[in-house]
Amino acid sequence: MSHHIVLHLVSDATGQTLDSVVRASIAQFSHAEVTCHRWNLIRTRSQLRRVLEAIEQDRGPVLSSVVDQRLQHELTIGCAHIKVRLVNVLDPVTAVLQDELGEKAIGRPGGQYVMDDAYFRRIDAMHFVLAHDDGQEIGGLSHADVILVGISRASKTPTSFYLANCGVKAANVPLIPDLPLPDELLHVARPIVGLTIDPDVLISIRRHRLDVMGDRRSEMLLRTDNPYIDPERVEEEVRWARRLCARHGWPLVDVSRRSIEETSAAIMGLMADWEERRAAAHPT
Repeated sequence: MSHHIVLHLVSDATGQTLDSVVRASIAQFSHAEVTCHRWNLIRTRSQLRRVLEAIEQDRGPVLSSVVDQRLQHELTIGCAHIKVRLVNVLDPVTAVLQDELGEKAIGRPGGQYVMDDAYFRRIDAMHFVLAHDDGQEIGGLSHADVILVGISRASKTPTSFYLANCGVKAANVPLIPDLPLPDELLHVARPIVGLTIDPDVLISIRRHRLDVMGDRRSEMLLRTDNPYIDPERVEEEVRWARRLCARHGWPLVDVSRRSIEETSAAIMGLMADWEERRAAAHPT
């Protein structure tokens, strides 16, 4: 039996923090049906009053990441008046940090989005991914923070873009049977990670890719004897890529049942391991 609730997400910034918290929390409930109303960039009392009027019309718990104390206070009073639950998701962490640091939080909306060095590092990483996607500009591999390799539709490109949003310069190079690897890939002193995938999952992804092409050519390509989706050929392609990575000592991350976020976290862990081994081999 499913249970339906309305959830109001009130933020004085982009609302990404609340979205992440809600996605992670809802995933813990197998019978939840949640309708989310998102109220972002709420920074004035008049804006907040309109939000409270909307909440009263469609009642449900309120999650807030508002940091302005005056707006927080007004939101608290408003939710109490219309008798809906309110949770400010930042309060527990902010309280701990204030106690530990001995410093009062400044309450600046969107403070995590300042255009600092980290921001420009993410922008540079995004440009790098665009220039080094799918084996482009092989000569620039030495400037990558990490190089991803894998067969077609193993999530190399989306993972590279997610890593870029974390400030990581990721290049990706396709592994194609019967084609030699770029010489630069074999001699670059950068961490290389292989992405592998279950053959059945890969076939499903590839069939969907061909299907959405929506033209006459897609009908021909969707035939089961097409090596791109033929089960025996795909299984052999996956085995070949795994053996290739093992031969070169490139660690593998299986993306079959991992989200892009989980895959990226695993890759960053392998990058840290690579840096530790490098530092141990070349002590200063």
